[in-house]
Amino acid sequence: MVKVAVLGASGGVGQPLSLLLKLNTMISELALYDIKLAEGVATDLSHINTNADCVGYSTDDIGQALKGAAVVVIPAGVPRRPGITRDDLFKLNAGIVKNLVSNVAKHCPNARLLIISNPVNSLIPVAVETLKRCGVFQAGNVMGVTTLDLVRAETFLAEYLNTHEAKEIGGIAGERTYDKSKMYKYVGVIGGHSGETIVPLVFNHMMTRTLEKTNKYDEFINRVQYGGDEVVKAKAKDGSGSATLSMALAGSKFVNEVLQSVHRRDEHRKRVNRTSDRKNVTISSTYVYLPGLSNGKEVQEKLKNLAGIRDASVRCEYFALPVVLEDGRVTRVDKSILDSISPKEKEMVKIAIQELEKNVNKGKDFVSGQTKL
Repeated sequence: MVKVAVLGASGGVGQPLSLLLKLNTMISELALYDIKLAEGVATDLSHINTNADCVGYSTDDIGQALKGAAVVVIPAGVPRRPGITRDDLFKLNAGIVKNLVSNVAKHCPNARLLIISNPVNSLIPVAVETLKRCGVFQAGNVMGVTTLDLVRAETFLAEYLNTHEAKEIGGIAGERTYDKSKMYKYVGVIGGHSGETIVPLVFNHMMTRTLEKTNKYDEFINRVQYGGDEVVKAKAKDGSGSATLSMALAGSKFVNEVLQSVHRRDEHRKRVNRTSDRKNVTISSTYVYLPGLSNGKEVQEKLKNLAGIRDASVRCEYFALPVVLEDGRVTRVDKSILDSISPKEKEMVKIAIQELEKNVNKGKDFVSGQTKL
């Protein structure tokens, strides 16, 4: 059991995320930090009969909140609302994330750092460059949480296929051939975490043909890529912002995968008492800094070759792909997902890489002082 700190615990994502983490049996202490309301949220959660201790911390206590944390999750920042673009979000959230990451570097430099705050494509480079300047950067510790894209892909793929199946068998109400909770076998998502940088990959060719036959393939891709806009529009009547509950669920799923990796390490150490025999685990995609990983440069070249990009200035430093975890840290990227993608998916990868270059440079320029907000 480990200590997990949530920075931005009182926000629209932070509160339901903290609730879900309170239920996780691998967490011994849940440190909830925010500029306001954190103590109240922690007290509320502390009444739940699970064993994780909950403590709230305000601005002056961030050092205490982070001290001893094995995992730090950052959902802090301003959410999307109608009329707010991801560029607007960057201007609002880059400074927040830089400040929080600087504190992580100071108080728990070895923690696994999971960033939910948007726009992830640019804020992960902000975090990486900040940690580099603090002299504590470890590529395997920094992960952008893109799990919501996968959750949406699984949900939407099942919905489209079930609609088709229902029509085929006469439209029986409530008939479900495909279980949404098991669609991870058939679909993955790589790339980035906004618009056309999100690349859904359907593994089952029969499913792809079904989507194409029913003229739903492009619609499926668009819904996964712009699912966030769908939520913003639906909530616009009340001006209540973007996806919070689904993002909290996705965030908690990813934290759980990281914690399972830590837990496997500890259990294996008890059995054999040799850290060299730690077990690895492959998890769903996360947005990472490729050059710092053991096979990262190889993956950079593979992505560029796959997309037919010959421009040497395109570096492809950041990309979301399945990764291998050891002790909750990324050790390498599992590039096998790229081995059998279709020509259309290759074109999506190319578009994603080109857009990500701009997103990444924006984050790097902010830390280097070239961006004026």
